[in-house]
Amino acid sequence: MGHNRLRHRLVDSDQSWSARQRRRRSDWLARTFPDIGDMHVVDLGGRLGTWHRATVRPARVTVVNLEQPPAAVPEWAHVEQADACDLPAHVVNGTYDLVFSNSVLEHVGGHERRLRFAAATRSLADRHWVQTPYRYFPIEPHWIAPGMQFLPIRLRTALARRWPLGHKPTRSHEAAIHQVLWTELLDRSQMRHYFPDSRMLIERVAGLPKSLIAVRTGA
Repeated sequence: MGHNRLRHRLVDSDQSWSARQRRRRSDWLARTFPDIGDMHVVDLGGRLGTWHRATVRPARVTVVNLEQPPAAVPEWAHVEQADACDLPAHVVNGTYDLVFSNSVLEHVGGHERRLRFAAATRSLADRHWVQTPYRYFPIEPHWIAPGMQFLPIRLRTALARRWPLGHKPTRSHEAAIHQVLWTELLDRSQMRHYFPDSRMLIERVAGLPKSLIAVRTGA
């Protein structure tokens, strides 16, 4: 229970350190796109909760996620159950002002699928904001474990089964290795490769790069 309370204070509660970081990032998004309140935003891989908590909510939000859509969807939103790396034609043919993605690119499943995700981002709108945790920040953000991302798969899997601050605690080897293999943190060279025409913003904590944000503000 003590570890659960610690994770709650660090990450999960609305007053946690992580929640404060998310609010700062939301403010940054609003400053970067001052007309976001009038936009139709397509959120690749996100959830509606992001926009309920946003500093400024867009006029319209389309969320694309592999998960089953929630039972209740507000009138300003639409949720599409789909793969952001292989979008259905009716999503591709939609009209959007901004593509948004937060902490998704590291979970899409390898280099080839990241290329497809980046291509989809560029094709959907002239403007985008794509954030992903930085590989060389000393704390692995999903498990809140120092240096975990640098360990061999076998040790990362063992740690995922036992580390008490993980985002999805599990004792099963198969579940743990599934989580580990679906989490690949990126560095700056990779992000520049996937988004060569974007400006790269660096989110810092205590002076250290914590996440990378590929931003394009217009054609």
